[in-house]
Formats: sequence, C-alpha cells, structure tokens
Amino acid sequence: MFIFRFIRRIFTLISLVVIGIPAFFFGQVWWAAHYPEKRSTEFAVVMGAAQYDGRPSDALEARLERALQLYKSGLVKKIITVGAGAPGDRFTEASAGRAWLLTNGVPRKAAISIPIGRNTIDSTVGYVEYLKKLQVKEVIVVTDPYHCKRATYISSDKGVNATCAPVQSGPYSLKNSSLHYLWREGSALIAYRTLEKLGVHVSDHLESTGLSVVGLG
Repeated sequence: MFIFRFIRRIFTLISLVVIGIPAFFFGQVWWAAHYPEKRSTEFAVVMGAAQYDGRPSDALEARLERALQLYKSGLVKKIITVGAGAPGDRFTEASAGRAWLLTNGVPRKAAISIPIGRNTIDSTVGYVEYLKKLQVKEVIVVTDPYHCKRATYISSDKGVNATCAPVQSGPYSLKNSSLHYLWREGSALIAYRTLEKLGVHVSDHLESTGLSVVGLG
C-alpha cells in the first residue's frame, strides 16, 4: 500500500508541475496585456514588425501610433525604432518606422533608428546596448498587448528595466487578438526562461542583421 501511495503522490506532483508552471507563465502574459504598467521616461522603443518597401504594416503602424501618443503626451522624449530587413529588402523595419515618425511630426533628433534584429531577443540586445552607452536604465516598450510580458522581461534581463505601453488599435490590439497569440507568447516566454538560460537560442523570426545606428545627431 505504501508504494502505491508513494507513486500516486509522485504522479500528483508531476501533474502539478506540468499544469502549474505553464499556467503561471500564461497568467503573466495575460496580466501584462490587460494591466500594463508604464511610467514617464526618456525613451520609448517600438518593437519591429513587417514593412512593405518602406511602408509600415498595419501591426507596425499601430505600434508607431501608440509611441506617437506617448511622445505627444510628454511621457517620453525620444522614440527608438528597431528591426532589420528581410533578405532583399530595400528598407528595414527600423528605417520604415523612423520615416513614419518623421512624417508625423517627430523631430529628427527625437527619432532614432537601430536596424538590428529580426526577432525579439536580437532587437532587444541592439537597443539595450545603445541605451547602456547612454547610461539609460529604463525604457517604455511599445508592442502588442500579449507581447508585453516577454518583451519587457527580456529587456530587464539584459540590463534595462522596461515597462510596456501596448497598442490600443490595429490587428493585434486586445480587441482583435486571438488566443493563439496568447498561446504563442506564453510558450515563447517559457522557452526563453528555460532554453535560453541553458544557452539554446530560440528565435521568433529570421536571423538578425547588425547594422549601424542612424538618427543619433
């Protein structure tokens, strides 16, 4: 009887781990999306999304619009756009984003393009390195609601504390997001917290391309 009770307890413990740990991470993603925290700081960073020959996709434009709101309200003084281009592209996600900001009234010195990264991790490393050189310790990340938790966690993990200002419109706003996005981001957060710590690089996009930083003067 003792051995059966022992086996049952082991199975119960395994079940709790298998169910409880994912539930914890998915809960973090959901909470960050619905109850974002942001505070006034010098920089906002717009996470990259697709662009089409220099024209931001609907997803990227929604992020840029949110960043513009932060700038106009005085919550941030400068906006960083990030993201490289796909092979063969004439423009990068970062340059397309910066051009949009300039067209919509942001001064050249307040719009900074860092065309690095085709995934969240590499883009984050790119802007974190830049901010560290300026001794900046905080940033507001502008991205989709369900992307908030992972994007801010990676930034903080790399050395720059981050809060999030999620988009309020567009294809990936809370109103338009599907549970698939929540599932993807919860899984990606688990992968980063486990596999990345073991040295296994997990990409959510294509290989990154390191390019020069423009718009700094």
